[in-house]
This record gives sequence, C-alpha cells and structure tokens, in this order.
Amino acid sequence: MVRSRYVEIADTLAAELAQLPAGSRIAGEHEIAARFEVGRAAARAAMQELEQRLLVRRVRGAGTFVNRRIDYVISQRRAPSWHQTVREAGAEPRSVVRGVRRASLPATEAERLERPVGSPASLLIRQYYVDDLLHGWSNEWIPADVLDDVEIAVHSVESVDSILHQMSKVQPVRSWCRVSNTLPGPEVVAGLEIESDRPVWLVESVSLDAATGTPVLCIRSWSRPDSARIVVEMDGPYQPEDE
Repeated sequence: MVRSRYVEIADTLAAELAQLPAGSRIAGEHEIAARFEVGRAAARAAMQELEQRLLVRRVRGAGTFVNRRIDYVISQRRAPSWHQTVREAGAEPRSVVRGVRRASLPATEAERLERPVGSPASLLIRQYYVDDLLHGWSNEWIPADVLDDVEIAVHSVESVDSILHQMSKVQPVRSWCRVSNTLPGPEVVAGLEIESDRPVWLVESVSLDAATGTPVLCIRSWSRPDSARIVVEMDGPYQPEDE
C-alpha cells in the first residue's frame, strides 16, 4: 500500500519535533512546501496530520509551535496545586490573573463551600499556560472568612495553595472533584482561544483545611484537550508532610 506523501512528510517532521523543546516555533507551510518540494496542499495536510497527533499547535497570528500534552494528575495524595502538578508532569507552568473581585457566593459554590448563599468571597479568574502555550481558564472562589485580601496576594504569589498556606495558615487538601467533557461558554471560549463547538475538559473541585475539615476553596477550571490529559487516581486522602 502506497503511503500518502503528506503522511511521509508528517512522519519526518514528527521525528524532528521530538528533539525540540515544547513551545519551540517551527517552520510554516511555505517553508515545508519548499523543503519537501511539494505543493501548499500537501504541506497543509502534513501540518494538519501533526495537529491531529497533538504534536503541534497553531496559534493565530503567531505561528506553529511544538506541542507536548502533559498528564495532569488529580489525586487526593497530591497537594491541590495546579502549578506543582504541572511541574511534576515535567512542564513549566505560568498563570495570568484576568480578574479578581469581591463577590457574593452563588448557590452552587455556596453549597460546595458550606456557606450561606450570598456570603462574601473573592472570585479569582485566571488564564493558564504550560510551556508558554495556552492551557486553561479557571474561576476560583475563596470565602472571605478564609482570606480577605486575595487581590494583593495573587500578584506576588502565583499558587493559591501556597497563598492559603502562608496567609491563612490552612493546609488545603482536595475533598471532592468531578471531571467532565463539555462545551464552554463564550468567556471560556475566548479565554482558551478555541472554536465554540470544541469540547474541553471541565474540572470542578473543592478543597478543605486538613486540620479543621472546613471548605476553603472551590474551583471550576477548563483546559484544552490538546494541552493535557486528565488522569484521576483514586488512591486515598492526601497526607501533608510534617513541617
């Protein structure tokens, strides 16, 4: 059986991409067409093949980059820290604050945090990058009775897990989590820079203080499927190390 030329090109490029760091910018369709002496259609098909294999990611207006999908592990034995989890997966995390404000707890978040509806809280909205490629978007609710000065803290320390530990003297542990595949709303579509008909991972979670059992953090986070595979490990509660 004769293999299509674009698949041969994709195989050659895939072997070369494996030697490059994630996030590296690579040649575009014009350069590929010239290098392999094929038309633009074959070069475009080769790039589409690499995208389907999740080996590259095209960023509108910026170019095409080496993509490495990580295993994002959710486990009660791990600290509920996005930054730490990404580092443990062998990648470099970065988060950008897109909004932080005082708000009243909606019904769903109030129930999960075991507070009355309308209780004061901070809503932190962030955009996440893995190896400088766009990864996710999150809404994080922190009750005011746990931490009242979130805005100042998040501009100096990226990890909310660390902020709660340092400023509120609590040890967050994951107590509940739900993972689903969903079509996001307009804000998340824009934040993830995806098409509106493209499903993404939705991870909903609640963390409580290990010492008191009081819920301290409620999160909804959406992530691109080409950035991470969600792995859930049912391995018992997280045991924080003694300090």
